Amino acid sequence: MSLDVLIRKKRKAGLFKRIGQAVKRDWQLYILLLPAITLIFIFSYLPLYGVQIAFRDYKAVFGITGSQWVGLKNFEDFFNAYYFRRLLSNTFLLNLYALLWGFPVPIIMAILLNQVEWPRFKKFTQTIIYVPHFISTVVMAGILYLFLSPDSGIVNVLIESLGGKPIHFMIEPGWFRTLFIASDVWQHAGWNTILYIAALTGIDPELYEAATIDGATKLQKIRYIDIPHLTPIVVMMLILSCGSLLVSNTDKALLMQTPGNMVKSDIIGVYVYQMGLTKAQFSYTAAIGLFINVINFIMIITVNWISRKLGETSLF
Repeated sequence: MSLDVLIRKKRKAGLFKRIGQAVKRDWQLYILLLPAITLIFIFSYLPLYGVQIAFRDYKAVFGITGSQWVGLKNFEDFFNAYYFRRLLSNTFLLNLYALLWGFPVPIIMAILLNQVEWPRFKKFTQTIIYVPHFISTVVMAGILYLFLSPDSGIVNVLIESLGGKPIHFMIEPGWFRTLFIASDVWQHAGWNTILYIAALTGIDPELYEAATIDGATKLQKIRYIDIPHLTPIVVMMLILSCGSLLVSNTDKALLMQTPGNMVKSDIIGVYVYQMGLTKAQFSYTAAIGLFINVINFIMIITVNWISRKLGETSLF
């Protein structure tokens, strides 16, 4: 037996010994962790067995393993689809614009709320901006149709009162992304401030007191205290957000879609819904889902690598 094999065996034995000692020392913590690990294994890892239908011509009668193996045919069909470029560009641009316009808003709101010194007003404001998050997607779409109606919508009534002509917001394709992103920011920006407010709350108050004694203004406190403490969590959230550039709110896009705005509202999620549920092309849509997840995974790895090269903050 060679020396390298003996060294590897010795290291392996030492690793198992350390793991055994750790489990013996903190067995109560591992018992508490066991339900979470079990749930993740059941709902996140076991379903991976079904991913293989993306490479098969899945028929429910024959089951997963009994269906014919077709390899990459489903992927090729999607790449060669007539609407492939439109679906990909619409989905990517919708999420990219949402990231550019929506990502900074919760950060700015959290910083401003952190500077509010009146506790009652601060709590009241937080309650007000949290409430829209609990509005369902169906109700949100209904509000948009109601407020933006060309006949009786409050927005068009205001436009007409100012001498303008009513706009068919929900029909004109140029308005789809603006309405989708703006309503999403209004609905979720307040709720998303929770994480950043928690980070700001953890800042040592003595830093603010020292800055006040030195004559620092509120803007200077934000620049030299708040922003440096927020940077790590902001970078991590940005990395995670970049991993969702091909994933949109399908329910909302489907509810907002009309024959007039389909040029812009036709995204991958809606296409998967139409092909998978209405036409029962399960293998085809599974291939699309796998393709999207692979691209999102590559995006996370790439952005994380860039973040690690440019600074010290990264997910892994």
